[in-house]
Amino acid sequence: MALTILGLSGALTHDPSAALYIDGKLVAAAEEERFVRDKHAKNRMPYESAKFCLEFAGLSPKDVQVVAIPFAPISIFEKARWQYAKRYWYAPDRALDAILLGNRRYYRYKRRIEWCLLQLGFDLKKVEIVPVEHHLAHASSAYHCSGFTEKTAIMGIDGKGEYATTFFGWGQNGKIHKIKEFYDPDSLGGLYGAITEYLGFEMLDGEYKVMGMAPYGDALKYDFSRLAKFENGELVVDTEYANVIGFRRYKEKGKGYYFSPKLIDWLGPMRAGDVADEPYIHYAASMQKLFEDLALQMMDFYLGDILRETGKLAFAGGGALNVKLNQKIIARPEVKELFVQPASGDSGTAVGAASYLSVQRGVPVEKMEHVYLGPCYSNEDVIAACARHPAKPTGQLIDNVPQHVAQLLADGNPVAWFQGRMEFGPRALGGRSILGCPSAPGVADRINEQIKFRERWRPFCPSMLDTVAPQMLQTDHPSPYMTFTFEVAEEWKTRVPEVVHEDGTARAQVLKREYNPRYYDLMLELEKLTGNGVALNTSLNRRGEPMICSPTDALNMFFGSDLEYLVMEDVLVVKARG
Repeated sequence: MALTILGLSGALTHDPSAALYIDGKLVAAAEEERFVRDKHAKNRMPYESAKFCLEFAGLSPKDVQVVAIPFAPISIFEKARWQYAKRYWYAPDRALDAILLGNRRYYRYKRRIEWCLLQLGFDLKKVEIVPVEHHLAHASSAYHCSGFTEKTAIMGIDGKGEYATTFFGWGQNGKIHKIKEFYDPDSLGGLYGAITEYLGFEMLDGEYKVMGMAPYGDALKYDFSRLAKFENGELVVDTEYANVIGFRRYKEKGKGYYFSPKLIDWLGPMRAGDVADEPYIHYAASMQKLFEDLALQMMDFYLGDILRETGKLAFAGGGALNVKLNQKIIARPEVKELFVQPASGDSGTAVGAASYLSVQRGVPVEKMEHVYLGPCYSNEDVIAACARHPAKPTGQLIDNVPQHVAQLLADGNPVAWFQGRMEFGPRALGGRSILGCPSAPGVADRINEQIKFRERWRPFCPSMLDTVAPQMLQTDHPSPYMTFTFEVAEEWKTRVPEVVHEDGTARAQVLKREYNPRYYDLMLELEKLTGNGVALNTSLNRRGEPMICSPTDALNMFFGSDLEYLVMEDVLVVKARG
């Protein structure tokens, strides 16, 4: 009988997701937000995503032996709860709660998972629910999916799981060994999140905006080193300023933040509005620098020997989505290859918990080669969605989609591109994308202003043929998931200016044809027309909304923006010019 494991995340009240492993193969994975159309799907359970995974695989609940959840009870005899209580002494109610009722969140989450499983038709007497520690789930999602066979250094950086915020360990022969964990409030991810809030964005959502803003500022104008230190192997965040709880929190309009009034006294009022201006661009740059410096110091301290031995590093947790840090890691001479879990944030822990249990039960998991793991739709589905839509669009079936769309792009038009299975994780990788021609002047601004309605200073990313990457990025390091930035070669900065960020870098997706042939062929056609096998690629959604999942979602977005062309499978929808 096949070993069938369903991973369900959502313990931390955001980014619930589901992932299904059958005999070590990741068959399906999706985030709940895509189905319920609510970004991060806060306070929800992964009901729709689990339902999709089972239906896609043709399984019923009775076919699933194990449900893996990425959150576990933490013993009172371990350091974690005591460390939390000690560091949060100034909020005695929270400190005592950690010691006396320290697993309350776990039991609440388990009850909600059980409720979710009942709604899906599971018999709770016949399915095993197995908890996996949050940071072990992150570690497994990186290490077990990396395909690395030699000894591998493992790093996890995020806000926090149960209590842990940072994980260092190593993997060998499928087994994960823990070297060191740090505990809340000593969290580099939490600190970055607190400064994200101060800079006017939402924690757990706006961190990449801070990273996008950083290149516009000067990191040396302000010294942020007082916020956190790494000394004698320990990370300590200054809770006079950030990662604060209780009465230490800064409050405005009834909302409490994860930084203190002392931070406001030091840096001035919180940033508001959409403009990336002074001094906030410098604050973003300083926070990014501090994050990079401390992460690299910790990596050297705990993983340096392993990296010098084999050069392999697997990285996950929300902090692993910091592509600038990843660029610095790859530049290290001792790092030969870095694998970043493409769904590094908490949605990826569904994959992590399920892969961890699969390996533990003697079934190794396959290397993650792509993340096209969500729903797909046929031409008939697309035509039916057009017929049902209030705008009554007429879709025409077209031959040779790559050639047709490449011509539209080369003519300077942005095109909504909806093909094959939806991507798992936060990056559009040619399944649900808005595409542009990166040599067409002004196309990035046009997409920002008229289609995505987002901040002007946010960068766009290039997808490129695997034949182009060595010339444009001057590296052969694998980059299938847009998890790294690279320095762009001088000549290419003028060839594809729309996808080069302020600091001369690009966050690239390097595609091999076998994983998405149609998208690859589109870039081949673009290369014939423009000389560059590169597409400007951004996610198919509007600001504040989750990425598009279904044809109906795509049509709703299309008619709510200034896009003129939408291609779904072989169906082209063209908006009449008003």
